[in-house]
Amino acid sequence: MESTRPENRLSARGIRLGYGDRVVVGRDQGLDLPVPDGALTVVVGPNGCGKSTVLRALGRLLRPSAGQVLLDGRAIESMPTRVVAQHLALLPQSPTAPEGLTVRDLVGRGRHPHQRWFSTASAADDDAVGRALAQVGLTDLADRVVDELSGGQRQRAWIALALAQETDLLLLDEPTTFLDLCHQLEVLDLVHSLVHPPQVGQGGRAGRTAVVVLHDLNLTARYADHVVAVQDGAVVASGTPAEVFTEELLEQVFSVRARVLEDPVAGGPLIVPLPARHAVVLPSGAAAPARATDQTTDQTTDQNTDQTTDQNTDQNTDRNTHPLTAGATR
Repeated sequence: MESTRPENRLSARGIRLGYGDRVVVGRDQGLDLPVPDGALTVVVGPNGCGKSTVLRALGRLLRPSAGQVLLDGRAIESMPTRVVAQHLALLPQSPTAPEGLTVRDLVGRGRHPHQRWFSTASAADDDAVGRALAQVGLTDLADRVVDELSGGQRQRAWIALALAQETDLLLLDEPTTFLDLCHQLEVLDLVHSLVHPPQVGQGGRAGRTAVVVLHDLNLTARYADHVVAVQDGAVVASGTPAEVFTEELLEQVFSVRARVLEDPVAGGPLIVPLPARHAVVLPSGAAAPARATDQTTDQTTDQNTDQTTDQNTDQNTDRNTHPLTAGATR
């Protein structure tokens, strides 16, 4: 017998989203967004383009004015909240916890969809909470009040709540907010391992499906299986990072001129923005902007000329050198 399971467990079909009379997503025509099963999908785009709005609709926090979101082939707004929460976990932006709540109690709330009314936590619930705390490195802070945590620790506590829910679908809206680079990598490593667990072939749990909103394009290129680029409430490109992150798209969507190189570690795209000071100012009526390779050649020539002049002029002068500090692009 053929399976009746839909091709994508979670998808948006022709949705239009907004707040009051203001349409944010799907203004000209409804937005379609199939979420690939068993993959890490990252949604990118400039501020205010509708990324978080789309995620809220996928998580049933925002009802479309047109179209529908489907979960396992059913309209998600027609499903009971408890049933949805057993299949889908959503971490919104900047969530807030009740005053005086401990980390353990916060994470334990992720078990509510699996509990009956007025029931106490079971051993399975305690185990799930313990695993989630360990996964985000907060076991030693389990009894600390959430308000006493640093911004990064608090963010990891909320991620632990979503993990304790133990759903197959995970929606995370900017989960690396407030985190330093080390913890950003740890969180994305964790999400990637949930989608692609190393022990699947040895009888372990099958991978989950995750949809994440991120701003860092290079981290997106490193971790994403599937990228969706959004501009003005519409999907303008989707596919693998190499397919989406082209120099033309970066200029179109983000208004940034950049070179796209090969990541020497992961082999995928590596985005190197070109600061305005590196752009060639053309006279009025010039046909086309200089290519980045031409700029590099010109800069190298100018640098060599300047260095030669400086050396001839300042032979007897001690020159101080300053190392260049490379920073992560956000």
